[in-house]
Amino acid sequence: MNATDDYIATFPDEVRPILTDVAEALRRALPGAEERIRYGMPAFMLSDRYALHFAGWKHHVGLYPVSPLEADLEAEVAPYRAAKDTVKLLYRDPVPTELVERIAVALRARHP
Repeated sequence: MNATDDYIATFPDEVRPILTDVAEALRRALPGAEERIRYGMPAFMLSDRYALHFAGWKHHVGLYPVSPLEADLEAEVAPYRAAKDTVKLLYRDPVPTELVERIAVALRARHP
């Protein structure tokens, strides 16, 4: 287990698989990224100073920061936007893991 898995283990049984799906999507999209806890949430380091975070909440999992993306990808992300740099995935809906992966890949490309 690592810090991300330890974080996920603190959540209720019905939420852990959802958070695990998000973490696994990020691991697939960001192979070799350092995982650590920053600001109380898992962070996948994209360079020495930049990270993509995710956090579990009462009704959703959030991805942070997700700045505006290329137009076609942003159009797919738009229904999940909760704030300028936040993507909000409700627990009641299937996790769009392929979209999470594509978001992570697009952000990594900005921070080689």
